[in-house]
Amino acid sequence: MTAVRWWQRVPVAAAAGGLMYASFPPLHHVWWLAPVSLGLLYAVMTIGRPSVKSCAGSGFVFGLAFFVPLLPWIGEYVGPLPWLALAAVMAGYLALFGALAAVTMRLRARPLWFALSWVTVEAVRSAFPFGGFPWGRTAFSQVDGWYLPLTSVIGVPGVSFVIALSGASAAALLGRLLHRPTRTARSAGAALAIAAVVVPLAAGAALSRIGSPLTSPAGTSDIAAVQGNVPRLGLDFDTQRRAVLDNHVRETLGLAAEIDSGRRSRPDLVLWPENAADAPPTVYRDSAESIRAAVTAVGAPVAFGTWIPLDGGGTTNTVLLWGEHGGFADDQPSGRYDKHIVQPFGEYLPWRSFFRVFSSYADRAGDFRPGTGPAVLTAHTRHGDVVMGVSTCWEVAFDRAPAQSVREGAQILFVPTNNATFGKTDMTYQQLAMSQVRAVETGRSVVVAATSGVSALIAPDGSLIAESEIFTPDVLQARMELRSGQTLAVRLGPWPQRLAILATVVAFLYALRGRISLDVFAGRRGPATKKEHDGQQAT
Repeated sequence: MTAVRWWQRVPVAAAAGGLMYASFPPLHHVWWLAPVSLGLLYAVMTIGRPSVKSCAGSGFVFGLAFFVPLLPWIGEYVGPLPWLALAAVMAGYLALFGALAAVTMRLRARPLWFALSWVTVEAVRSAFPFGGFPWGRTAFSQVDGWYLPLTSVIGVPGVSFVIALSGASAAALLGRLLHRPTRTARSAGAALAIAAVVVPLAAGAALSRIGSPLTSPAGTSDIAAVQGNVPRLGLDFDTQRRAVLDNHVRETLGLAAEIDSGRRSRPDLVLWPENAADAPPTVYRDSAESIRAAVTAVGAPVAFGTWIPLDGGGTTNTVLLWGEHGGFADDQPSGRYDKHIVQPFGEYLPWRSFFRVFSSYADRAGDFRPGTGPAVLTAHTRHGDVVMGVSTCWEVAFDRAPAQSVREGAQILFVPTNNATFGKTDMTYQQLAMSQVRAVETGRSVVVAATSGVSALIAPDGSLIAESEIFTPDVLQARMELRSGQTLAVRLGPWPQRLAILATVVAFLYALRGRISLDVFAGRRGPATKKEHDGQQAT
């Protein structure tokens, strides 16, 4: 086989990373670029027997080509340094993937180990450090793809695994056909490769027809999401607190006027976004009076994002539910949720003294503390109770957040978010895609309420019922399906991912040991001969 130099792999790895980026929103109907991208990366990492170092380099190049165009919203108002630094760190994780896959792929069934290594590194970067950065997980590219329905059964990690396995298997099959067309057509390996591509797509098509397994309808509820918008863009959002609250009150009073005139039905529940009331009604009496007017006028409970100061210092990013059956409930919230997973470098700054050296914006980070307790709020509406799971903004990227609320009985999911500090970037569409994937994964309708867009009402199959324009005041309203029960993905929770990580680690250690002695358990001693080593590589 002709040797392939490292510099010949670089443009192909970069092209693969670019294709992965292109598979994500705001582009649509190009979900198939994700398996193509990983198939191309698999080919780069297997053709010409590359070294571990070469595979790590290919992974790093892939990561840069993917994350640099995916994350420019990070530096929208703070400059390119945080954006490029984060992209480089994320590319470092894909260099780790390259090294991990290079070792595990010394074993038989190389596409399998490629896919397991991919899921393992996605899991690691989604958890470490500072709680992890799950943005850009492969499954989040599939909002209008054939793999999406599988999320209800195997979850986000499972879909990432299937996409990686499909792409790698297709690449392996194509390589065999080009290299040994006659023998390959009869081989079991070719049959398995074809199955790895066809079976998931067929299963996804079947699930798209039958809906979310193991969940059942639990009625409907008329829900309105209010997008009040912000006076101006930028990081000085906190100086606009009263204006933002006034915008949401005004839109809600407009909704009430339409109800009174008969142009709209009266909703059972009204949802405002994160930071909609950042002049907290528990602190400022005039804020409480404004919210009282909105709740009374619309005749329905209102849930809204705010912050609450803590006695020991710091604050919580909080969603308050105010009003029961259209009343204001004696100036006290009827429910409260404090955000469990707070965002590093935004809501709080780890190693503040260290990062202050690199950016004058470091001290703009908040001092938010994570909340505890249930992840659901129960709204007492005029047509019965509605149990609502809350995943505030950043939390929707983490598997455990929506899964916890469903286990606690959530009939519908609420994602309040504030994207105003990221400007007119792709960030809001990438986050909306996560909410669509979560709808399928949990079998629940999802309401996304954003300060400045995009707000959306999402059906349990991930389709959009309604969506707003970005930076435009709007009220979205629809009768949303409530559901009970848990999908298989929710029931299994993190265990499939944990097993995948365990299998990868065991394979890595076994393959690493096999580098010195290919099969200790078979009784052979000494290093492998070149013929033995080449035989394993061929499989």
